[in-house]
Amino acid sequence: MMVRIDWRASVALTGTTLKYLALTMFVPLVVALVYREEILVFAVTIAFTVTLGGALERLHPDRNPDLQPREAMLLVAISWLAVAIVGAVPYVLAGYGTASTLSHPVNALFESMSGFTTTGATVLGEISFERHSHALLMWRQLTQWLGGMGIIVLMIAILPELAVNGAQLIRAEAPGPELQKLTPKIAETARILWLVYFAFTILYICLLYGLHLVGLAPNMGFYNAVAHGFTTLPTGGFSPEADSIAAFSAVVQWAVIPFMTVAGMNFALFWYVLRGEPRRLIRNTEFRAYAGAIAVLTGIVGVLLYSGAAPPLENLGGTTEGTTEPALRQAAFQIVSLLNSTGYATSDFAEWETNGQIVLLFAMFIGGSAGSTGGGVKIIRWLIVLKVAHRELFTAAHPEAVRPIRLGGYVVDEDAVRGILGFTFIYFLIFGVSAVLIALDASRVGYELSTLEAISASIATIGNIGPGFGSLGPFGSYLEFPYTSKLLMTFLMWVGRLEVIPALVLFTGAFWRR
Repeated sequence: MMVRIDWRASVALTGTTLKYLALTMFVPLVVALVYREEILVFAVTIAFTVTLGGALERLHPDRNPDLQPREAMLLVAISWLAVAIVGAVPYVLAGYGTASTLSHPVNALFESMSGFTTTGATVLGEISFERHSHALLMWRQLTQWLGGMGIIVLMIAILPELAVNGAQLIRAEAPGPELQKLTPKIAETARILWLVYFAFTILYICLLYGLHLVGLAPNMGFYNAVAHGFTTLPTGGFSPEADSIAAFSAVVQWAVIPFMTVAGMNFALFWYVLRGEPRRLIRNTEFRAYAGAIAVLTGIVGVLLYSGAAPPLENLGGTTEGTTEPALRQAAFQIVSLLNSTGYATSDFAEWETNGQIVLLFAMFIGGSAGSTGGGVKIIRWLIVLKVAHRELFTAAHPEAVRPIRLGGYVVDEDAVRGILGFTFIYFLIFGVSAVLIALDASRVGYELSTLEAISASIATIGNIGPGFGSLGPFGSYLEFPYTSKLLMTFLMWVGRLEVIPALVLFTGAFWRR
């Protein structure tokens, strides 16, 4: 069979993406200038990225190729790999000749992929300005903001040559099983989504810095406000503070919760609200399920914490036993953070009692909404899976019945239902196999890893969640894992961010041939 896919077009447009990625590196470069730090690291990386992008662009003579569905999927998949590889360069350069854990290419790639996929898993070990510069940590934060709404969605919004194939590209990259066109032109839809995303980010940064100015957040200076603004809306979870959000006051923690909640919602709904259609938000089935899941799980965890499920660690949120406000605050914070895959923490839930950890593990499997920046399986898929299960039970009792799947008053196409069931099966298959491989690899090198830690490592990476349990808790790291496991988890983060199918299809023979 003859190879039919025009891979050069996809690679050339990947080069264009890299050239624009180089522009974003001026942000940490400016930070380096302000703090008089490693200017050369980002200057060299910018030059390298522009050169590489230009070289890749020359592979295809047509600067505006007409991408078919397979070329679009290839572009999305390799673009995410390419930005993660290039994003690792500053880590390697900054760590060269030092004792930094990021000097090893595998560690640097893990951290970079974790950033762009908004996973939030880290191999830094020690997070401090004594070990890592302000500029490098700001780049770490910025990678999550760039990956949150989607790198390709951003490219469609600013590059006319990609707008022609925009629908196919967004469908391959956007989180969730459906694409909502807010306007007739897909490029305008991409701009609207990024505008909403950008507006919430600015509002959030202003709020955090405002709390600092009025004395309610003493250590939330401008740097920290911007750094956390870059990682909350994309549900990323990276923080330049070793104690994550636990390093800040209770007022800051309460302020973070609604913005994490917003980040897990379908951003298209906010566009309808701005257009004077707030009822579309309230009537949205997925939003109601999302809000309900948060409320119920927060209530359960709140009761457990009030009963003493968490140890009284004063530097990480204080005691919760018998105290209503801290118990409710930490319950709401951890549920929202893990349900939509943000990964922030106000308490070391790795030290909680088993009952509390089981509820948090359950929340990890839920995920955010379609069209949000959240990871995981997604609420809408669970709703369809549950409706399919209910239909199977009904038709078992009434074989002659024809019962379509309805969601929000609309009939869901059977092809979409099959796609969701296929995704869910493949997702959990990869999760299960990966958990076993992680456990076996740890055993091979003599690294002690419990079953719960292996399971949480797998779901935390493929679900783009970040922290797990045990040594992988919110104040732990993935540093001690063997390099083979880190490469596997880097692959899981990539697959999870691309919603499994657009990444795995590249490894099938049918993708490359007629």
